Amino acid sequence: MTDNNTLTRSIGLLRATAMVVGIIIGASIFVQPSEITRRVPSIPGMLLVWLLAGILTLFGALICAELASAFPRTGGVYVFLKETFHPAAGFLWGWAMFWCMHSGIVAAIAVVTARYIGYFVPLTGTGTRIVAIAAIFALSAVNYVGVRQGSAIQTFFTIVKVLAIGLMLIIVVALAPVRAGAPAAASYSAHEFLLALVAGLFAYGGWHMVTYVAEETREPQKTIPRSLMIGTLVVTLSYLGLNAAYVYVLSLDQVIHSERIAADVATALVGPRGAAAVSLLVIISALGALGGVILAGPRVYFAMARDGLFFRSAGVPHPRYRTPYIAIVLQAVWSSVLVATGTYRDLFTRVVYTEWMFFAALAVATFVLRRRPGYAPPYRTFGYPYVPLLFIAATVLIVVNQIVAEPAGSAVGLLIVAAGLPVYALWTRTTSRKGTSIDAGH
Repeated sequence: MTDNNTLTRSIGLLRATAMVVGIIIGASIFVQPSEITRRVPSIPGMLLVWLLAGILTLFGALICAELASAFPRTGGVYVFLKETFHPAAGFLWGWAMFWCMHSGIVAAIAVVTARYIGYFVPLTGTGTRIVAIAAIFALSAVNYVGVRQGSAIQTFFTIVKVLAIGLMLIIVVALAPVRAGAPAAASYSAHEFLLALVAGLFAYGGWHMVTYVAEETREPQKTIPRSLMIGTLVVTLSYLGLNAAYVYVLSLDQVIHSERIAADVATALVGPRGAAAVSLLVIISALGALGGVILAGPRVYFAMARDGLFFRSAGVPHPRYRTPYIAIVLQAVWSSVLVATGTYRDLFTRVVYTEWMFFAALAVATFVLRRRPGYAPPYRTFGYPYVPLLFIAATVLIVVNQIVAEPAGSAVGLLIVAAGLPVYALWTRTTSRKGTSIDAGH
């Protein structure tokens, strides 16, 4: 590749780690962890769910770390699937990302941000959508003019939110009255524990996105594995601390029935001002997650375009800013359409679980690649083969659980993903006629 086709390496360990933490910690941990406590109405059991979800997330991060060190190229999961199995596997990931999974996440986080902004400036339904779209385009504009600027803003929001979480925990310890004791916990089944674990894993989502920006990361073979491990550990400790604080201040019954648990805790400690403080925290947290997600996604479409699997113009960096600007604009436009129409809810909920099928494939990839001659990544998954095997088992449980719980919606989600296969066949046939290579190499 010529210098005119390269991206700028501006992301170091701090910003890469902030990306991992900032994307994972969005708004859900401050709003409704009651889903998990409802299924596992026991303080030790509930905390065990969050711990196990964190451990499984770490397993996934360890797997991604090996693959990222082996293939330190822009595109992350897309590249891993393409290199290990077939370009069609990578295309299906990018297809689901653009139309549903990733763009749906952008839309969902933007709407949450707008709703909490509405706490300070009352908004109608239309006003909420306008603010959400404005947030998408504002953060997309920052990423358009440079990855340095985009990652700097995302890092700022992440540092603020982590400090705010630490301050909240200090306030809880300092101001919360000591309760006589928690009520006896209700019993729960293994099935309910599994459902709670699935909900917990979704709260840890987004850990893999740092791999999308490998070509804009300094020393990616070292930086990305370190950021994945440090980031997932920081998130796990934050989640455990927050949930411990929730049950320290509120009764188990209050936790179960709370829809805005962080606000309820803050209100219990400092009065009505607590709700405003938590609303501000959620806005900051959501903006940090939104910035990271907006930064990450276009890198996949950029990599696909360079391989002839997306619009060719999306694979050319901006001549001045050295960013995948066409991909950034396309993502912003489609995510805004999803916000304006409200269709992101159905698309996202029906397809998001399918990403775990791809995650299982990543774990399988470690076994496939290690049998290939010449495969010698700088980093190898700790605990191999047990870590990938356990992760595969967990992902299978998640997918099967979703299919059993919602067979109709799951079928629709699978069909949306599978619809990418004829598109892939048509696209490759068209590009091959034009002489565009879709081989693994560049």
